[in-house]
Amino acid sequence: QVQLAESGGGLVQPGGSLRLSCAASGSIFSANAMGWYRRAPGKERELVAAVTRVDSTYYADSVKGRFTVSRDNAKNTVYLQMNRLKPEDTAVYYCNVALVPSPEYFASWGQGTQVTVSS
Repeated sequence: QVQLAESGGGLVQPGGSLRLSCAASGSIFSANAMGWYRRAPGKERELVAAVTRVDSTYYADSVKGRFTVSRDNAKNTVYLQMNRLKPEDTAVYYCNVALVPSPEYFASWGQGTQVTVSS
């Protein structure tokens, strides 16, 4: 059973920083690009950043230059460093496989971690 466990969210003021972590079990991590997704209230879940097995990265335009995604293959963990946070970054953040050809490739979603950016 593949499991994904996100952590590191919290309440932060605009301009602040957070670092999210996602530990993945099973073979999912080593075989795939991994990504961070977020779902804001009333919106669809969106991919914000992804990192391949060879450390190529992808960022949504809305986070480019502020967020940095990385992975530690020895620990089966993917990270998201979020700097210069904005209120519009408020969402539940999830990790899962990324850059896959169809939704059937996704593992079961974890609980996510809440990020709230507010003064």
